[in-house]
Formats: sequence, structure tokens, C-alpha cells
Amino acid sequence: MELDERKKKILQAVIKNYLDTGEPVGSRTISKYGDFNLSPATIRNEMADLEEMGYIFQPHTSAGRIPTDAGYRLYVDDMLAQKSEELNARSESLDRMQDIMDKRVDRIEEVLKDMAKMLANNTNYTSVVSMPSAGRNKLKFVQLTQLDGGKLLCTVILEGNIVKNEMIRVSGSLDQETLLGLNILFNNTLNGLTLSQITFDMAAGMASQVPEKAELITNILNTIVRAIGSEDGIEIFTSGTKNIFKYPELSDKSSASELISTLEEKKLLGNLLVDDIESSGSTTGIQVYIGQETEVNAMKDCSVVTATYEFEEGVFGKIGIIGPKRMDYEKVLDVLKDVTGNLDVKFNHTGPGEE
Repeated sequence: MELDERKKKILQAVIKNYLDTGEPVGSRTISKYGDFNLSPATIRNEMADLEEMGYIFQPHTSAGRIPTDAGYRLYVDDMLAQKSEELNARSESLDRMQDIMDKRVDRIEEVLKDMAKMLANNTNYTSVVSMPSAGRNKLKFVQLTQLDGGKLLCTVILEGNIVKNEMIRVSGSLDQETLLGLNILFNNTLNGLTLSQITFDMAAGMASQVPEKAELITNILNTIVRAIGSEDGIEIFTSGTKNIFKYPELSDKSSASELISTLEEKKLLGNLLVDDIESSGSTTGIQVYIGQETEVNAMKDCSVVTATYEFEEGVFGKIGIIGPKRMDYEKVLDVLKDVTGNLDVKFNHTGPGEE
């Protein structure tokens, strides 16, 4: 059965009414919506066809209809196609967003935490923001600093100005000349390398240059490898978890508990965002996952909308909005387009149209 223009308009009306009310939508409600000029009986027939096609369903006898995941998917795909032809909308929180963007880029964590809060407040959903990750993280700089108490601070700076600090215990103290030599040795050897390019042969080669510090060099190298590898576990910031309880379909005691546990389990969220980056080819754009499309069981009654931002060339992060399947997709898409556009400009120091 073909989905003609009239059926598509009725489906859109069902979805928009359900987004507003959270209640099943009847034919009489639709007959008063927009400029259909159709009788309730005609609309009932069209809705019966839409139900047969799998776009809406009746939750119980004598109730109206609510959208299925397939109905939401058609609605969102049409909206995305329309949005791709429009200029980015300006969200009502643009002034607040600009205040956030004016913060120093070297405080990227604070910028992203504030961004998560702003998104949750603006949308009334739950927001998820990931720190930027290069995927194959390259080492930019190593700084070894002597501390009191037989400790050595190893600061590792990765591509994208991602900083990792690790503490190393040493026997005794290192004189300034030795410390300077080790800093030069590690930076000359490892600068620009990814984790997979750092080998045991390098450790042996560095140790042969300073044989009396061979054990320390191996320890430092292991620490650096651990710091780079830890970036595989993306740091996630969340906000607005309590917004879940605003939506009856998500606030059932067992469902809400499972969903909140998932939001607190950053590894699951990290996996979702990493998979999203990989599936979208690490390019900026918006992805919408409805119900079971997320492959996260606790989110089967949710929609997840994500957008990619670029911190610098080859270094990407993700912003996500999690809410009920009846979320206000249009508003969420507009807000995410604004946010990612501003982040791209801020982090890459370019304005619209600049090369």
C-alpha cells in the first residue's frame, strides 16, 4: 500500500499531536487539525491503513492511535531532508550559548560541562556530551616534573590538547640535568606517534642511551602508553537526568531505574557515541536513533539524537540528546545544529565561509 500525500499529512498530524499531549490521538482530533477538510470517518479509514502499514498502532480498544518506531522514523527522515535545505535556525538560548563559547578553549572540560547543562535546560531532556577524541590519538608532548616524596609527574599532551596526568614513584630524586635529558629523549622519540606505533624496540633504544636509568625509562614509557590508551574510554558529561521523570512513558519505576543506571554507566554511553562516530565516518552531521535502533535495551522507549563536532582536524566529539520517542525533534535538531556550528567555529577559529 502506497503512502500518498494525504496519509503522510495524517501521520504527521498524529505524531505532532502525540508529541504535544502524550495521549493516543483519535480521528475526531485529527479532523480539527490543520486544513484537512475531511470527515472523521474518512480519517478513520486512512488511520486504519496507516496502522496496517505499521506506522501507528492502537494501544488498547477504543483508544486513539500512537506512532510506532517506523512512524517516527518516517517523520524524522522527512524532517532531516527538509532541514538539510534550510539555514541553521537560531535557538532561543543563543546568548547563553555565546557566553559559553567565549570561555577559553584550554578549559574544554568546563565548556562542555556548561554545554551539557544548557542543552538539558533548553530541551527538557537529558544531554550527553563527550570529550573530543582523535580515535588514533597522537602524542604531542611529554613533560616530566620532579615532585616531593619520590614522585615524578608525567604530563602527556595528546592531539587536540587533551591532557593526561600520571604519577610515577621513583627511588630518590633526579637532578635537573637528568630530568631535562629524559624530557628531550621522550619528546624526540615519541612526538607525533600513535599508541600502535610505540614499540618495545623504542624502549630498548631509549634505555641504551641512558643505561643507568633503563628501568625508569621503561616505567615512564609504560605510563605514557597507559595515558594514551585511556583515551579509548571517552570522558562523558551528562546533565538533566531528572528530566526523565517528566515523561510518563519513561518514569515507570523499573524503566526509570534501568535508564538512569545506563546513563550513569559511562562505558555504555561511550560505546554508543564511539559507534556513532564510526558509523558516520567521523564527519559532522546529525544521527537519530529511535527505540531499538540504539541497541541499548534500557533505551527501547527513547529516542537519541546525536551530532558530531570537530575540535580540530581529525579530532571529534559527540553531543547527544536523550528523551522519549515523542520528543520535539524539530527543536532538538535546531539546537544541535546551533551548538555544533558554534563549537566548530570556536575550536577551529574560523567563521562561516572561511577557509
